[in-house]
Amino acid sequence: MGDFVLSCCSTADMPEKFFKERNIAYACFHYYLGGQMYLDDLGKTMDFKEFYDSMENGAETKTSQLNVEEYVNHFEKFLAEGRDVLHLTLSSGISGTINSANIAMEDLKAKYPERKLIVIDSLAASGGFGLLMDKLADLRDEGKTIEEVADFALNHRLELHHWFFTTDLTFFIKGGRVSKVSGFFGNMLNICPLLNVNDEGKLIPRFKIRTKKKVISACVEQMVLHAVDGKDYKGKCFINHARCLEDATAVANLVEENFPALKGKIEINYIGTTIGAHTGPGTVALFFWGDTRSR
Repeated sequence: MGDFVLSCCSTADMPEKFFKERNIAYACFHYYLGGQMYLDDLGKTMDFKEFYDSMENGAETKTSQLNVEEYVNHFEKFLAEGRDVLHLTLSSGISGTINSANIAMEDLKAKYPERKLIVIDSLAASGGFGLLMDKLADLRDEGKTIEEVADFALNHRLELHHWFFTTDLTFFIKGGRVSKVSGFFGNMLNICPLLNVNDEGKLIPRFKIRTKKKVISACVEQMVLHAVDGKDYKGKCFINHARCLEDATAVANLVEENFPALKGKIEINYIGTTIGAHTGPGTVALFFWGDTRSR
């Protein structure tokens, strides 16, 4: 096993069991709900259903990335033990957290010149970030060096696909991704936008699709179009949802119908509180390995 610490942000939106079993460290973002600050700690402080219920009931949300001091504290506990660290951050297209991580890295390199500390922009979010970390953990466990794993992340991070849809435009309107006028008519006409993460790590609206049934099919069709080997895809698939397990399960069932060679069972988890604070309830996201993402 590679003798270094593999680390990421809590915004990889995987359960604590995943991080423990894969031996991946994580640093927690923060969020505000109704004016009170909480840690984005994988649902331990606040149950995800309670979080999304509060949003639906009108509680205001905002998020806060890790600051330099928090990154220093996170990294230094490993460096002081004589261990090297490879840390991937939430996409720079969504958050500026990599700037704080880089400042912390430079500060600590001066203090621990004998240690290796590498920070990489994942250009990923939520379960896509999680799927990338899962692959990096495989490489580490195969005995790859910290440099080899870092090179893989840099060279292959754009092959990780993210496709999101929402059945409730309310929070996309609040976040400015959809105009108030478009959102009003979209909700009235049952429009469900399909979005993806582009090559800059930004969440981009791609299609306006009417009805939930059609957007579920359209989401899976993107996997047919872009997955490695098409319907012969043999990799893993993760799905995350914002308090809409029924919709996530419908996507999973359709994926399993179309991709019989999937590696293992599809993992379905919640969209965490940082990403969820912007998407709101009713969002489903599909993640898989595919061709290189484009603008």
